[in-house]
Amino acid sequence: MDIGGRRGALRWTAAAAVIGAIVGVTGCRQMPTRATTEPKPSRTEAITNMAGAALSGAAPGGACVFVKPDGAQNFGHVGWGFRITGTKQWVYGAVENPTNKLYTPPGGYIGAWHAQGTYARMLSDMSRDAYYPGKSTHPYSRYRCISSSTGDVNNARSMIRTVESRGFLVGFDRNTGDLTSRDCLDATYDVLHAYRARDLTYAPHLDAPNVWVETLWDWSDHTLTPR
Repeated sequence: MDIGGRRGALRWTAAAAVIGAIVGVTGCRQMPTRATTEPKPSRTEAITNMAGAALSGAAPGGACVFVKPDGAQNFGHVGWGFRITGTKQWVYGAVENPTNKLYTPPGGYIGAWHAQGTYARMLSDMSRDAYYPGKSTHPYSRYRCISSSTGDVNNARSMIRTVESRGFLVGFDRNTGDLTSRDCLDATYDVLHAYRARDLTYAPHLDAPNVWVETLWDWSDHTLTPR
């Protein structure tokens, strides 16, 4: 792990976030009120417009991370999407954890979902939390994407089944005693890693989603508004 420079600072921030999360915050939970301001477009907005065009049409494969920056008391919440290579269809989803529990055993209800549609349909669904189990108070408001020449769709689909059935955890594993996690970030990373998404930064267990998202150095950065 690189512990120097900006990356090191981000990891120390993540550690502080984890302490707060374990003490009094449920990982990947939904906040009771909607954020009052929308995220500002990044300085790479002009580049992301071109990236979006490639992802919606020409590129053989691609991956996206969807972000609720104000989720989990501003530690962040994330979901995922990947392109079915060679088509205009995307598979996307998340582990929402609407019960706000720190632990749900394997097979228990964790608000996991996934869907399939075009790039435009994916953005629309995510911007409105169309598949959130219950009533979401604030949909995803940011997304970061990257195109690719390949993608392991079958492996990613298999991982979706795994993350949807393995339960939810932020804290000590009751079987091993390890301090670890199986939360929204773990699900997002595991699915996109199985897909073999390009330039996907490793996400340590118990990392804060908002910290991890900033390490996706070469991914485009977009504001997502309801559509």
